Amino acid sequence: MEISIPLEKMSVDEKIQAMETIWDDLCQKADSLSSPDWHRQILQAREAGIKEGNEEFISLVKAKEQVLKLTR
Repeated sequence: MEISIPLEKMSVDEKIQAMETIWDDLCQKADSLSSPDWHRQILQAREAGIKEGNEEFISLVKAKEQVLKLTR
């Protein structure tokens, strides 16, 4: 199924509202959705990194700071 949305005609607020509507719909069906296999693979690799001492947990505040730094 192909969906056509007139993005070029939508304001930023309208685009955000559309994303929120889609997200809300997905959240209501979360129990029937499954994660893709690559999610499991990434989680397993990160868990192995923690066990091997190559990775460490960081706080959400620090993670946000790192993302902001990378996107500036």
